[in-house]
Amino acid sequence: MIQLENISLSYNGIPLLENVSFSLGRKERAGLIGRNGSGKSTLFRLLMGMEKQDGGTIGIAKGYRIGWLEQHIRFTEATVLDETVLGLPVDEQCDVYKAEKMLLGLGFSEEQFEKSPKDLSGGYQLRLNLAKLLLSEPDCLLLDEPTNYLDILSMRFLSRILSKWPGELIVICHDREFMDSITTHTLGIIRKKVRKLVGSSIDFFTQIAAQEEIHEKTRVNQDKKKAHLQSFIDRFGAKASKAAQAGARKKALDKIPALEALKSLYNLDFSFRVRTLPGEKVGEIKDVSFAYTDIPLIENFSLLLEQGDRIAVIGKNGYGKSTLLRLIAKDLKPISGSVNYADQVVIGYFGQTNIERLHKDRTIEEEVKLGNPNLPYSDVKAICGQMLFSGDLSTKKISVLSGGEKSRVLLGKIIADPCNLLLLDEPTHHLDIESVEALIDALNDFSETFIIVTHSELILKRLELDKLIVCHENRQEIFLGNYTEFLEKQGWEEEKPKSKSQKQKELPKKPLLEKEVKELEKKITALEEAQEKDYDLLAEASTKGDLAKIQALSKATSDRAEQIDALYKQMISS
Repeated sequence: MIQLENISLSYNGIPLLENVSFSLGRKERAGLIGRNGSGKSTLFRLLMGMEKQDGGTIGIAKGYRIGWLEQHIRFTEATVLDETVLGLPVDEQCDVYKAEKMLLGLGFSEEQFEKSPKDLSGGYQLRLNLAKLLLSEPDCLLLDEPTNYLDILSMRFLSRILSKWPGELIVICHDREFMDSITTHTLGIIRKKVRKLVGSSIDFFTQIAAQEEIHEKTRVNQDKKKAHLQSFIDRFGAKASKAAQAGARKKALDKIPALEALKSLYNLDFSFRVRTLPGEKVGEIKDVSFAYTDIPLIENFSLLLEQGDRIAVIGKNGYGKSTLLRLIAKDLKPISGSVNYADQVVIGYFGQTNIERLHKDRTIEEEVKLGNPNLPYSDVKAICGQMLFSGDLSTKKISVLSGGEKSRVLLGKIIADPCNLLLLDEPTHHLDIESVEALIDALNDFSETFIIVTHSELILKRLELDKLIVCHENRQEIFLGNYTEFLEKQGWEEEKPKSKSQKQKELPKKPLLEKEVKELEKKITALEEAQEKDYDLLAEASTKGDLAKIQALSKATSDRAEQIDALYKQMISS
């Protein structure tokens, strides 16, 4: 469906991609991985024709539609629902129920349907773009961090859709568990080239680790050979009797490829510095209330923080998770209640807005130094190296950094100053998979207290948690246990089976009998199975160029699609 051959691209003479070749076949769903700055988003722009390669060719089947999750926001309709309907194919824009179902799945409330898209927060505007893209049903989806700004329930909904996507897709995502749940293949950008393997990112990393070991041994042997040849040239190059031999060795030396050293490609190795807190009590949040409007967002919330507590704050977007962390960090003042800490508590706070507080004209070194002005320069450089800003990279200005690089600078500032209470609000936004893994390890190794806000089920399952703060629409509750125990014992309210009385309230005015529903479901299943077979035959006919068969199958699949839609409408509207 998509074929890249020997693609190369450089910026200011510095190669980013070199002789990249790979294909994306029918129904292949690929996760695209690689360190930040390796060229993942650039590859998307090349596929969309938004950027031009220096060399090589990109082959895309005629009439093949690629849909891209744009970060640029532009809306034309008066309401969220009307804007979402625009995503549907023109002949389906009367099927408003499809747009409603997509919006609800991505976390919109029915009250938001009639709001202006321009009044939505930036996160919900991106969700709206995602809803429109999914409804447009392109042949291939290009998704760049689609889970940013989604809560856990919306991520689960999206995972169900993408794992059954009928066409092709390529996804960039820092949440490895989400990505692996929807993909059949993994594409990895390594040393300016793309490698493609069948299987998950774990399969990919396992195989690459073995290849890297071979690569390093080869490099060491080649370096020894180079050194031996260079020694001969240096000793005898000036002697007439040895000039021919020296020249031959010079040619041999030039032919040895320059393999770079193994550079811990998949390890961002760091740890948080610890300031030991004497005593067991860290602090107390007592009867805290807060509201942005007349409706309370947080009401009479209390929490006793003890040394070594490991807490995650979870819940749907808009339920006050970040606000609660800001109150705990004393970044916001409560309307009532109090937040008090023991005398020797030192907080390391990673807030969603803190990245914007980095000064654009300072260097990375200068910002890290501000985290702890007493830190020796050698330690500042070491922290910069841990955050992947080694050597001259640490002198880059904040103004030229990407979102992921700024996140690492902010983490570096926190690492610079020993603390005993870490408060982290979605610290993995803009980080790559390898950096997320390193952060999980660093938190599990942190011996003092931390509170983290995250939507990543991978992080929640991997962290050694002992408490959860579960944020509901009008209240916050404390669950004693880890995330796996929460799912087993309590689970998400929105996913719990509804009681009989609740179901009766939600029944339509003219409910179908159970037997009729089963008959409709049976018909739909049969039609969808037939549709899938015809899609395969259509692809085969397209490859052979059998025009008559293409026309017949196209009409059959179009007619069948109308039948399926009609049956779905009958189930919903009856």
